[in-house]
Amino acid sequence: MASYRSKRALSRTPDPEGAERPSDDVPIFVIQKHDASTLHYDFRIEADGVLKSWAVPKGPSTDPREKRLAIPTEDHPLDYAEFEGVIPEDEYGAGTVLIWDRGTYENMTEGDGGPKPIADAIEAGHVVVWLHGEKIGGGYALQRTGDGKDARWLLVKMDDDEADARRNPVSTEPLSVASGRDLYEIAEQGAEWEDDEA
Repeated sequence: MASYRSKRALSRTPDPEGAERPSDDVPIFVIQKHDASTLHYDFRIEADGVLKSWAVPKGPSTDPREKRLAIPTEDHPLDYAEFEGVIPEDEYGAGTVLIWDRGTYENMTEGDGGPKPIADAIEAGHVVVWLHGEKIGGGYALQRTGDGKDARWLLVKMDDDEADARRNPVSTEPLSVASGRDLYEIAEQGAEWEDDEA
């Protein structure tokens, strides 16, 4: 969490500091819509006590034919999965954060004699998870291509019963699964939070 904390003035922002989550057999995932310098979706999965994170500019797709760019970002604390609000200007990640989807996941990455540990799968550059979300579900693969500075990740929907090329949940289901609010409403209430803190 050193990278996460070094980029934030936690005394001046509503970002979670990193409280520990009770041990649970079922790992979580969250997708947060983040209206920062550019609008994107942060795809986060629990692994080894943190949220491993990728910024997905176009958001997740339910169409297996679409490959979505996924840019790795720093690990986030598990309690960040519950964060929805406004990060003030002049702070790292400034902008509005909305919990677009959340739930649990199953690790489906094949290893020798069973699923490969999720942290090992990320290190190896190939991850397959089964999401149990409120908006999206089924199999998704994260695949790293290239090496070093040329490395890129792709987020791809697996061709399963949850796949649907006709759906576009990023545009048709914009509201938060936590609060039912849109980005504008969260931004307005975030402005009130800043006034209260001043």
